[in-house]
Amino acid sequence: MTPRPDGIAGPLKIAVVGPAFPYKGGGAHHTTELAHRLAAAGHTAVIESWRAQYPAFLYPGQQTISEPEGEPFPGTRRRLDWRRPDGWWRTGRDLRSYDLVVLAVLSPVQVPAYLGILSGLRRRASRASRTRVVALCHNVLPHERKPYDVPLMKRLLRKADGVLVHSEQQATLARGLTSRPVRVAEMPAHLPTSASAPASDGKRHDRLLFFGMVRPYKGLDVLLRALAGGPEGVSLTVAGEFWGGVDETRALIRELGLDERVDLRPGYVPASDVPELFGAADALVLPYRTATASQNVWMAYEYGVPVIATRVGGFAEQVQDGVNGLVCDPDDVGSLTDALKRFYAPGEPERLREGVSPVDHAPLWDAYVDVLVNCSGSS
Repeated sequence: MTPRPDGIAGPLKIAVVGPAFPYKGGGAHHTTELAHRLAAAGHTAVIESWRAQYPAFLYPGQQTISEPEGEPFPGTRRRLDWRRPDGWWRTGRDLRSYDLVVLAVLSPVQVPAYLGILSGLRRRASRASRTRVVALCHNVLPHERKPYDVPLMKRLLRKADGVLVHSEQQATLARGLTSRPVRVAEMPAHLPTSASAPASDGKRHDRLLFFGMVRPYKGLDVLLRALAGGPEGVSLTVAGEFWGGVDETRALIRELGLDERVDLRPGYVPASDVPELFGAADALVLPYRTATASQNVWMAYEYGVPVIATRVGGFAEQVQDGVNGLVCDPDDVGSLTDALKRFYAPGEPERLREGVSPVDHAPLWDAYVDVLVNCSGSS
């Protein structure tokens, strides 16, 4: 049992506000897994999710899926709607009986709704008796920022009782926006699950994998240029939704003469397709220019696949250079080219694969839950 932060024995009533199935992606997986872990720790947990999260022009990709990619949390309510501010206030009013409300912050676009929830939650409540609120920030500020991002996040974080982030770099950002306590906890795995077994045969395939949403900060263009100058005969599969369209990437592939070496699979990748993708790859490549935390490293390890990543976010801690993958400099074609050549030295793909093993995330989740429920204490 995780202890109550007020020192009183007994479980907490906790509401996690964030996306859950039928929404897809890492945010929905994290919200759902967090609720399961809170319940397993003895707390009473609910998820306040969305009936409609964003207008289409703010999220051009596929927002929902038809089949869950894991075990949905039974205590999930889907009442929030970006078009109904009155519903935001009512949700906050209904959460006044809870000990803790966790706002899962994926984008500043969510802030107006969260401020509406806070208004309903705290109306007429004294500071001594009011529900505590923790802003759980997947990203304190977006990788690609808009002028409104900083003022929106300042307003939200200053109204929270505590802030939880996933790296020291994010903690520094948060402390520049609020004087509220900021805590750091490593993000544990919250991976999509599939009934299919990994399709890997442990052999060298001369194929790399870039997996997930394609956005400028993830550096696919850097990887394509490095591939053009890297080891001959190596191919690349790019599987995921393209933020803003695929035409620019296709043009770069043609310019670099990589038409026969790059397999583009644009669109959301369902969990049932993931084992085959990873099983056909020698390594997952994460050429990010910037990062906070990513589940893709853990996913690769689940399938026994080494990782080639840049020194951003938590990658340098997740990837042991020369043991279960390689680490290189961000936004540096030459550094990534050298890493690809090192990876494909004779015997290296096989050796690095032998260094990969799945991670036991139960201790990480226990620590994460403990930090979260105590997040409004001193930083």
